[in-house]
Amino acid sequence: MTSTSETGNPNTAPDTAPDTAPDTVPNTAPDTVPGAAPARTSHATLRYTAMRLGVFVACFVVVALLAYVGVLPEAIGRANPLWLLMLAMVVSAPLSLVLLRRQRDEMSVQITERVDRAKRKLAANQSQED
Repeated sequence: MTSTSETGNPNTAPDTAPDTAPDTVPNTAPDTVPGAAPARTSHATLRYTAMRLGVFVACFVVVALLAYVGVLPEAIGRANPLWLLMLAMVVSAPLSLVLLRRQRDEMSVQITERVDRAKRKLAANQSQED
C-alpha cells in the first residue's frame, strides 16, 4: 500500500500529519438538573421491584424443584400451585430483606425526595394564594 505522500496528490494529507485533538462538541447541558434525582437512583423503585420479583421467581423455581424431587410435600390437599406460591413468598421475603437492602435504601431516598419536593411545591402554591 502506498502512502498519500507518495501518490503526488496535493489534495491528500501526508500520513505523517501531526496529531490533533478531535473536534469535540462542548457540553451545554448542566451537570445537574435542579430537582432531578441522581442517575443511579432515577429508577430505584422499578429496579427494586424487578429484583424483588426476580428473587421471588428464583425461590419459586427452587421450591418447585424441591417439591418435584420429593424433599418438600408437593401439596396440602388439592392446593399444589397455591402451596408452592405461598412457600416461595415465605422464603423470598426474608431473602429480599437481606439481599436487596441497598436497592431498598435507594428507593426510599428517591421516594423521600419526591415527597419533599411535593411538599415544597404545595407550600409555595399556598403562599402564592395568600
